[in-house]
Amino acid sequence: MTVNDPALAGLSDPRLARKSAQRLSAEQARERVLIVQVDFGNLDLDEAIEEVRMLAESAGADVADVMTCRRDRPDVALFVGSGKAEEIGQHAKALDAGLVIFNHSLSPVQQRNLEQVVHGRVIDRTSLILDIFALRAQSAEGKLQVELAQLEHLASRLIRGWTHLERQRGGIGMRGPGETQLETDRRLIGTRVKMLKERLARLAKQRRTQGRARSRQGVLTISLVGYTNAGKSTLFNALTHSGAYAADQLFATLDTTVRRVWLPEAGNVVIADTVGFIRDLPHTLVEAFKATLETTTQADLLLHVIDAANPARDLQIVEVNKVLAEIGASHVPQIRVYNKCDLTAAEPGVERDPYGKITRVRLSAQTGAGLPWLRAAIAEFARPDSENPESSSHSLELAPPPLLSPDVDQ
Repeated sequence: MTVNDPALAGLSDPRLARKSAQRLSAEQARERVLIVQVDFGNLDLDEAIEEVRMLAESAGADVADVMTCRRDRPDVALFVGSGKAEEIGQHAKALDAGLVIFNHSLSPVQQRNLEQVVHGRVIDRTSLILDIFALRAQSAEGKLQVELAQLEHLASRLIRGWTHLERQRGGIGMRGPGETQLETDRRLIGTRVKMLKERLARLAKQRRTQGRARSRQGVLTISLVGYTNAGKSTLFNALTHSGAYAADQLFATLDTTVRRVWLPEAGNVVIADTVGFIRDLPHTLVEAFKATLETTTQADLLLHVIDAANPARDLQIVEVNKVLAEIGASHVPQIRVYNKCDLTAAEPGVERDPYGKITRVRLSAQTGAGLPWLRAAIAEFARPDSENPESSSHSLELAPPPLLSPDVDQ
């Protein structure tokens, strides 16, 4: 995130000097990192490690090693025990790793204490995801949203970067303690956050106006949602014949892309490709991106894209539905699209519920197999009376799946 505001250039916390040259990127020498994963017994450890590896590599890091340990609950001061923290520091030094990444959310106190014990930089999962978002943001709105999320996250992590505590101002009536450096930083951040929220509010108003115009025209609006790297952008390109960026990496697409297309089976349709979700998506990001995610809440239909080849797909379904509930989109009708069926034993096709409605589609966006089934499902939703007379009274009730009871498929 590049900031040209001179007022923010002198913030005392080094982490607030948000210069692009300091950020991990593919163009720079890859920074060696040590990843720490604590097993509390509530996650698939191998899956969690693989995901954080991909996150670190997406941020441009060179993963030197992954350390794991078991605990019943996090330590209040260090998240891990004092002995394990010292071991992490020694191992990082031996690996010449300049950064330690905890695949967990750390409190500001825990992060500062760990940095003192490790004698190096420590970031948590939230900071890592925020950094990836900063790298991926392309549009002006996306950059504003990421900057807002980063500032709100860092506001609670300000540290004293100067040896002095106060700035003295002389003169009659001006003697006494001045602003501390931390107070100055907080004030500058608060001013910037207020300005960003105002600009994003104006953009959100423009988007709502465009959405109302589409509603008046009777155009069906479809939003692609799903866990990151499930293949949403590839499916978006297959449906719209556009050239949106798609890659086998986490958060390859950050900015919402909208296309109006003509589907012979359904007529004019507006399809939106949105940012992917992930486990423990930072709340600051969800709040900052609510304006963009309004495309999802105002959609007529959600295509929930699922990586059918991922063993953790059921947990990913739950995480996506949690975020949808958080942004107020749990009421929007939903069809599950099991993508990448070419990597499984499943054949392309559809599944219907007892009322005859299509609730699941199996396809491969990469090869195109099963795309006609998806177009048929969209047409059936758009024109229930003509497409499926027997179930027309139910066809508009494609309710989303229960939040906490994922299905096991394939």
